[in-house]
Amino acid sequence: MITSDEIKRRLWDGANELRGSMDASRYKDYMLGLMFYKFLSDKTIDTFRMTSGMKQQTEKEVIEAYHENYQQYGDQLVKMISDVLGYYVLPEHLYQTWISAIRTGEFEVQKVTDSLNNFERTIAITGDSDDFKGLFSSSTLDLTDTALGSNLNERNKNIKELVLLFADLNMVALQKGDVLGNAYEYLIGQFAMESGKKAGEFYTPPQVSEVMAQIVAKTKSIKSIYDPTVGSGSLLLTVSKYLSEDEKKRLAYYGQEKNTATYNLTRMNLLLHGVRPEKMTISNGDTLAEDWPEDPQRPNDGVQFDAVVMNPPYSVKNWNKSNLKISDPRFEVAGVLPPDSKGDYAFLLHGLFHLGQQGTMAIVLPHGVLFRGGSEGEIRKRLLAKNYIDTIIGLPDKLFTNTGIPVTVLILKKDRPLGAPVLMIDASKTFVKEGKQNVLQEKDIAKIVDAYATSSEEVGYSHLATRDEIIENDYNLNIPRYIETIDGEVSHDVDAHLYGGIPSKNITELKVLQESVPTIIKQALKEVRSGYVELTEPIEALTKKVLNDDHVSQKSKAVEQQLKVYLDKYWELLKTIDDVNGVTELRDAMLLEIKELLLAFKHINEYDGYQIIAEIWKEKLTEDAEIIALTDFYTAGRTRVPLMVTKGTGKKKREEQDGWIGSIVSNDLIKKQLFSEDVVTIEEKEAGLSEVEAELMDLVEAAKVEDSDEESALSEVLNDKEDAFTIGLIRSLLKEATKGNTDYTLLKKVEDLLNGKTNLSREVKKLNQELKEATESRIETLTNEEIDNLMYEKWFGSLVSKVMRLVENPLTEELAVLEQLQNRYSDTLTTLEEEGNQLEQELEEMMQQLVVNES
Repeated sequence: MITSDEIKRRLWDGANELRGSMDASRYKDYMLGLMFYKFLSDKTIDTFRMTSGMKQQTEKEVIEAYHENYQQYGDQLVKMISDVLGYYVLPEHLYQTWISAIRTGEFEVQKVTDSLNNFERTIAITGDSDDFKGLFSSSTLDLTDTALGSNLNERNKNIKELVLLFADLNMVALQKGDVLGNAYEYLIGQFAMESGKKAGEFYTPPQVSEVMAQIVAKTKSIKSIYDPTVGSGSLLLTVSKYLSEDEKKRLAYYGQEKNTATYNLTRMNLLLHGVRPEKMTISNGDTLAEDWPEDPQRPNDGVQFDAVVMNPPYSVKNWNKSNLKISDPRFEVAGVLPPDSKGDYAFLLHGLFHLGQQGTMAIVLPHGVLFRGGSEGEIRKRLLAKNYIDTIIGLPDKLFTNTGIPVTVLILKKDRPLGAPVLMIDASKTFVKEGKQNVLQEKDIAKIVDAYATSSEEVGYSHLATRDEIIENDYNLNIPRYIETIDGEVSHDVDAHLYGGIPSKNITELKVLQESVPTIIKQALKEVRSGYVELTEPIEALTKKVLNDDHVSQKSKAVEQQLKVYLDKYWELLKTIDDVNGVTELRDAMLLEIKELLLAFKHINEYDGYQIIAEIWKEKLTEDAEIIALTDFYTAGRTRVPLMVTKGTGKKKREEQDGWIGSIVSNDLIKKQLFSEDVVTIEEKEAGLSEVEAELMDLVEAAKVEDSDEESALSEVLNDKEDAFTIGLIRSLLKEATKGNTDYTLLKKVEDLLNGKTNLSREVKKLNQELKEATESRIETLTNEEIDNLMYEKWFGSLVSKVMRLVENPLTEELAVLEQLQNRYSDTLTTLEEEGNQLEQELEEMMQQLVVNES
C-alpha cells in the first residue's frame, strides 16, 4: 500500500517530468482531470464488484466480467451502478481500457477524448448529479492543445505517459485513508507554487486555511458550510478535518466559483475526499453579480449557514458591473455600498448575509479594510455598531504566491454578547522564510488559535479592544493602534555610558533569572554607585553556575520525568495503531498533550515544544504510522522495499533499483547500531584516504611554485586542468630518474601516494558495498527488541535533548542580555578620555621622531 508521502513525491516528480514547458496553472487541469477520471473508473469497477458479489477476483477478472455483464444486461447494469454512485463509466471507456491499449500499442489520444465525451453525454442524458456535469468539457481538457505537443504523435506520446502515471494506483483503496485526497491537495499546492500570481485564482496557502478552519470548527454543531469564492475547495475540506465523524457525515458543503476550470477542480477535490454528491452543492457563477444560494421562499433572508469561509480576490475593481443598489438585501446592513474601486467589503457583506445566527465566519482580506475611510469606513462603523466583528488577526506579508502584501483574517459572529470587546491578534512577526515565501509554522498557528479560544491578552501579541477604545480611534481597526510592537532592544542609559555600570532597573527586568536563580544573580553583582551595578565574574562562569543550580536541575529532572511518561504512552499507541484514519487523530492528541505538559512548568515556551513534535510528525511519524496501520509494527520493521534511483538524463533518464531500504527502519541506524565496528573501520580508512588526498593536493600546489624542487620534479606529470598527477607519466620518469636524488624521491612519493589512494579507495568501496548488503539483509531478520531500539531512536532519539534546551533557553537568553549590557557600558567617558590622551601622546612621540632634512 502506497503512503501519502510516497504518492505525493511520485506524482509531483512525474508532473515535472511530463509537463515540459507548459504553464503549471494550465497543466494542472490535464493532470488532475485524468487523475480524477481514474478515480471514477476505479469506483465504477469496485461498485460492480461489490454489487455482483465478486470478492477475491483480480482487477482484470472484474473488468472482464463487467464487459460480459454489460453486453448481457446493458442499461439495467449501468442503472444499478448509477443508483449507487450517481454516475458510471462504460466498460469500453474505462481508464483501464486506455492502459490496455497502451500495452498493446493501439493507444490514440482519440480514445481518451471519446471516453471523456461519453461520460459528459451520459451525465447530461440521465440527468444524474450536477456535480459531474462539465468536468471534462473541451474548454477544460482540450486534448488538441499544441502545448501538449506540436503534432498528433507528440500529443499521443505525452498523454500516454500521463495516463501511465496513475496506472497502478488503486484510487478506491487510496481514498479510504484519505491518501488520495491528500495527494490531490498536495498537487494543487505544488501547482500553485509553480503558477505564481495565477495561483490566487484557486489556492489558499495551507497555513492560512488552518488558522481559519480551526477557529471556525470551534462553532457548536456545524451542519452546513459555505465558501462563496470556493477556489479548489481546500477551505471547506480543512474545516471538515476538524469536525467529529458524525458532523462530517451530515455536513452539507456549499460553494461558488466564477472560473470554470477552478469550479471543476473544486468538485473533483471534494469527491476525491469522499464527500458524497448529495452532500455538495457547488455553483459556477459570479458571487457578487447575483446572490447565491437563494431561498425562493425567503429571498430577503438568504440561505443561512453554520460556517462561512472565504479567501476572495483582493480589492477587485469594478466589482459592481450588475449595478447593484443598497436595496440588495446583502448590503442593507451596511447602509452604503462598498466603493466600486474595491470589492473587499462586498465579499465580506455577502458572506455575512449568509451567516447563521449562531454561526462563525472567517474571511481573509488585505489590511486596508481595517483603516480605509469613505464608504468602507462607514461599513466598518456599522459592523462594529451591530457587534458583528469578533476577532482581527494580522498575518505576515508574503504568505501568498500571488501577492506580497500582509493580510488579515476577520472573524465575524452575529450572536456576540452586548459590549463584548474585539480581540486583536498581531501574528505578523511570527513566521519562517522558505525561499521567497513567508510561512507560519505549526506553533504559530497553534498560538493564534489558542489566543482566539481563550480570548487571552499578551503584551505585544493580543489585546481585547473595548468599544470605547475603538470609538476613540474613530473606528480605525489598524492593529498597531491597539498592540504596540515589543522592541527586543534594551534602551540605552546615558549615565551608564558616561560613568559605567549596568542600570539596576535592567537587572530587575531579567525576570526569568530573578525568579529562577535570584541568589546567584545577586552574588554575581556589586553596586558601583547608587542604581548601577557590575558583574564580578565572567559571563561563562556565571552561565555554568546558573545551569547547574539545584532549582534549574530539579526543574529539568521534573520535565524529563513527565516527558518519559508522555513518550511511553505514545510509543505504545504508535506501535499498535491499526487504522490509517486514526493517524491524524493520534497526531493531534500528541501535539495537544505536549503543550499541556510544558504549560505546567514556568518559563518554558510550550509552543516551541509543540513545534518539536509537529516536525517529528512531518519528517518521520506520519509516513511510518500509515505503514504500521496498514500492516503491523514488527511486520513493517522487518519489511524492506526497493530503493529506486534516477539514472541518466534526457531521453536516457530512467528509474533503476539500487538495493533495498527498510520500510520504516532506517538503514543508517541499522549500520550505526548493529554494525558499529564495520562503520568505525570504514571511517578510519576514509580518514586515511582524506589524508592521502590532502597530501597529494599539497604537492600539486607545491609543483606550481616556480623554481621549487617540486616544480622541477613534478611539473611534467601534473595535469593542470584537473589539478592532479598522471600516474603513467610518473612511472615513465621514475625509470629515467636516478635513485636517491630529489626528483626521484618526489616522484616516488607521489607514486606511493597515488597507489595508496587507489588501494584505499578500492577497500572503502568494497567495505561499503559489503556493509550495504549486510544491512539490507539484516532488515528481514531484525528481532522485536532490535526493532524497538531502532525505531525509538529514529522517532525520539533527539527529542529529550531538544525539550531540555527549552528549559535552558530563557535563562541563556537573559544571560546573553546581561553580557550585552556589561559590554555596552564597559567603555565609560573616563576610559574613552584616557584612550584619547594615550593616542595623543603616542602621536606626539611619533612626530618628535620625524627628522626633517634641510637642503
